[in-house]
Amino acid sequence: MSRIGKTPISIPGSVKVDVKSGDHQIGISGPKGDLTYTWHDDLDVAWNEDDKTVTCAIKDGRQGDRGARAQWGTTRSRIQNMVTGVTEGYSKVLNIVGVGWNAKPMGKNIQLNVGYCHPVDLTPPMGVEFAVDNGTKITITGADKHLVGQFAANIRDQRRPEPYNGKGIIYEGEQIIRKQGKVFGA
Repeated sequence: MSRIGKTPISIPGSVKVDVKSGDHQIGISGPKGDLTYTWHDDLDVAWNEDDKTVTCAIKDGRQGDRGARAQWGTTRSRIQNMVTGVTEGYSKVLNIVGVGWNAKPMGKNIQLNVGYCHPVDLTPPMGVEFAVDNGTKITITGADKHLVGQFAANIRDQRRPEPYNGKGIIYEGEQIIRKQGKVFGA
């Protein structure tokens, strides 16, 4: 039995919940934005207005199904992340390490100069914002945890950190394990 799936999700007062059981869809609205999620057919999601809680359960006759049990905890976590996202939001911080490497906002896009012969332009998805500080620190914020993490990963993929010189785009707090270069002579 899923320990995560059976825990009810408490909803703060500033958040509105709209559950459409026929469409298997839940909508969460809060001060930071609106998010929707479509859950698996093997599950039931119920909104209790009196307790201000959302509960997830496996439909009758599907308790022995491994796929349904796997989706149970996942659905509960996704809904909890939506509630956290519309109330507090999510953020990722990236640092650019390299001589002459930088980032700058170009309208709605971000332009990266990271050692290529051309600048790299990236467009954030809807609901995701970024801020560039000193040209080397990028802060990505938004209500959707998945979109924030994916856009941060897309930026990082433009120049992953390398272990010899330590140059690249790294997450804040990430440790790059350095390697020793070639040793000549004895």
